[in-house]
Amino acid sequence: MDGVERVLQAHLRAGDRIAVEDPGYAGVLDLVGAMGLVPQPVPLDDLGVRPEALASALAAGARAVVLTPRAQNPTGAAFDEERARALRALLDRHPDVLLIEDDHAGPVAGTPALTLAHPRKPRWAVVRSVSKSLGPDLRLALLAGDPTTVARVEGRQALGAGWVSHVLQSAVASLWTNAATDRRLRDAAQSYTRRRRALVEALGRHGLAAHGRSGFNVWVPVREEAATIAGMAAAGWAIRAGEPYRIQSAPAVRITISSLTLDEVPRVAAALAETQDARGRTPAA
Repeated sequence: MDGVERVLQAHLRAGDRIAVEDPGYAGVLDLVGAMGLVPQPVPLDDLGVRPEALASALAAGARAVVLTPRAQNPTGAAFDEERARALRALLDRHPDVLLIEDDHAGPVAGTPALTLAHPRKPRWAVVRSVSKSLGPDLRLALLAGDPTTVARVEGRQALGAGWVSHVLQSAVASLWTNAATDRRLRDAAQSYTRRRRALVEALGRHGLAAHGRSGFNVWVPVREEAATIAGMAAAGWAIRAGEPYRIQSAPAVRITISSLTLDEVPRVAAALAETQDARGRTPAA
């Protein structure tokens, strides 16, 4: 998030319009509001933002766009090669628009890394965190971008902390050069994928639409978020309301699968289905 904020500060000013995913990461939506930027919500599906919706946002004057290429929070959306090509071609027709890619999950997302950036693009940045893959206490992210963006970020950083902890950098470098780390990251990605798919399939057997192509979350459309949260809490499960992640998109809840066991999946799905049966079945999104 620090990287995303610094890139936005390097190019935008209060009042500028910015295209954001809807639903999208609550931290990004809060940051946009705190910076005085005007969010332009862009609907998405399981493959990320829809090209025609992003085209509309750009036509409306968006000067920047923040996208999540995989493990999108909260929906789990992830680019495939066809969607990435379509979005890349669209953004190439708007060279003055700043592109920021938030690849927070990295190698444990469960899908390959695809990017819309390329060396000929004049304004772009890709930020990848190690907190999700190597550990939450390794507060370290890497930022790549065009020369102007990187120079502006470096210049602004020099006025503050100056550098990121060398201890953290050394720890990450040591982990990355250890062959065992690659094996553990692959195992983690596969484990998250099994849990995510199991929950999506279990919810589907109850007639509930669910989304979770990658990452740590499953997004489930519901009629009433508050009632669903309360019903799940009564059944012993803590899930997140979708409201902090939404601008114009329909009500939903977010279920995090990072610590969910396969044995628990059927009980979670049944409990969620019961909360919806009590108020009428929710139509598929």
